[in-house]
This record gives sequence, structure tokens and C-alpha cells, in this order.
Amino acid sequence: MHSKAHPTLAVTLSQAKELVRCLADSESLLLLSPPGVGKSAAIEQAAREAGLEVRSLLGTQIAPEDVSGVPKITNDRAVFCPPRLLLPEDDKPFCLFLDELPAAPPEVQKAFYSLLLERRVGEYRLPRGTWVVAAGNRSEDRALVRTLSSALVNRVFVVPIRVDAAEWFAWAERTGIRSEIRGFVRFVPTALQRPVPPDPVPFSTPRSWALLSRDLDLAEGGGRLTNEERRALAFGRVTPHDAGLFCALCEEGLGDLRPVPEYFDDPTRLPKNETAMWFLISRTRNAIAAGELVGTPAEKANGFLLAVGEEYRFALILDLVEKWADLGVSELMLRTLKSVTGLPEIAPAKTS
Repeated sequence: MHSKAHPTLAVTLSQAKELVRCLADSESLLLLSPPGVGKSAAIEQAAREAGLEVRSLLGTQIAPEDVSGVPKITNDRAVFCPPRLLLPEDDKPFCLFLDELPAAPPEVQKAFYSLLLERRVGEYRLPRGTWVVAAGNRSEDRALVRTLSSALVNRVFVVPIRVDAAEWFAWAERTGIRSEIRGFVRFVPTALQRPVPPDPVPFSTPRSWALLSRDLDLAEGGGRLTNEERRALAFGRVTPHDAGLFCALCEEGLGDLRPVPEYFDDPTRLPKNETAMWFLISRTRNAIAAGELVGTPAEKANGFLLAVGEEYRFALILDLVEKWADLGVSELMLRTLKSVTGLPEIAPAKTS
């Protein structure tokens, strides 16, 4: 099975958590996402909020008998005795979390069939109200994912998950993620979740940024957070390009940079530091090229370009004239080009 889903079909982590809460006592769910998104934490949090104990099985570290149980002779018959993990003696409902299910060997996946569809292990049924929730990575994530059989997929409700920046920022502020990390991700939103690289090297995910924040806290608490140590920690956790830019921003004292639209709303916030301005110019060019600012009122676009000054303004519009024109700044761009090139007049193109 290919686990690629159309982006519009994927849900956010909080939406996935709500689906688990509403469906997991009667439907078996399989949450799929890139590594480091927070699937496991969301499942465990949903279970705790429902008052359920979480019992985990790791798909890559179990054998089929860890699911089906081992046989014993009872009244001259061989009876399979399921493991206590799956059949607690108190008969209370719980959350059975099948982690890394897509990475489990085919024989282990097969052992889960009756558990996923019928909430049954051999002759035994799980306590009423028990949740069965699985999670794993997608085939394109290069995370030791095996092919999911069609029989298994037909027994679960597959929930593809996407990273939502707004949710992450709200979570990051609640949980104390360092302000310079939050500021950097706001400044470079694509750094929150990078594609899985072809080589086994660190790469940026919501989890890796959270771990970097913890590492920086520990180093700072121990009095060891120099520029060199920050670089060692960053390059050991996130994508090298992000690590280098993040450290440069920190070393230049640029942690207060805001998202680009905020400077369009209020150009008085523009940074005074030249290095900070060039970082902002680069990010703004990327945002314009990607269409992130489509719909910005013309007066705000013009106000921003006027505020940045001629040198930065020319760098902003260079080879992006049509994109800026779509925002309604044609007259200002013509004046800038006239000034920079020294031409006596640049007339707008005639239309037939």
C-alpha cells in the first residue's frame, strides 16, 4: 500500500486527537505522518483525558506470539493464552497503542487482523470500551516502513496527518519552547517540517525543534551555552541549512524577527540591524515568489516598499516585478527602476 494522501485529505494533530477520542472505542485507527510530528503524544494524551491506561506494543520489536499468545494444554486441548498486556485481569478498558505498525514484519501485521477488526485475541475479547489505535510513518518517509497488506488496511480507519504551524506555535508557547526557536520558525515557516533526507542525517521536525529547545535549556542551565556549543547542538538536531541559519540569527541577536505579514501591517517594526534587514528581505522575496502574500491590500504593499528604502526595495522587486504588480505597486516599482537605472523615463506598456 502506498500511504500518500492528497494534502487536503490530511488532518491536523488536534483533529486526529478528536477523531481518536470519538471513534477509538469502536473503530481501529491508524495514524500516518512523517516522523517527528507528535502522533504518539497525541494518542497518549487523548487516552489520559479519557481516563484510560495506555498499553503499548512496538511493531518492530514484537513477534507474532506476543500478540496471539502461547499455547497451553487445558482439558486435553491446546488453548492460546494471550499476553497479559492485551488481556488485563481486572477487565477494565484501556488504550492499546500499536506503535510503528507499518514497520512490523508481515507475520506480525497478520497477527493483528482479528485484534483490529473484532477486538479479539484468539478466543478472548478485549474489555468493552477498549481503544485500539495504531501509528506509523508513510512509505515515502524512508523510515523502515514495509508494505501494508490490503487485508490490514481494510481493517482500520486510516488517518493521514499534516503539520499545522498555528497548532505547533500554540503548543510551543504552552510548553515553554525557547523564544528564539519560536521566532526562527515564524521567520522560516518551512523549517518546522523538512522532507526526510535520503541520507541518515538530522533533519527538522516539530520533535527535533522541541528536543533542541530542551538541549539548549540544559546547556544554558549548566553554564555551557557558547556560540560553538549552540552550533554543535543545532547541527546535531535539525537540517544543516536550518541549523546554520538559526545559529547565525542567534549570534546576530536577531531572535525578535517577526513573520513577514506583520511588517506589511506595521512598517515601523522593521529591524534597525542591517543583517536583520537582509534576512527579512530574503524571506519577503521567498514569500512573494511563493504567493504567500496574495490578497495583501495595495496600500499595505506600497507602504512596506516605501518604508524599506530604495536599496532594499530594488532587491525586493528584482525579477519579481509581475508578482509585486499583482499586489498593486506598479507605479512605485517604475519609480524605483528609473532611479536605479538612471533612465529618464520608463513608461508603462501600452495595452490594446
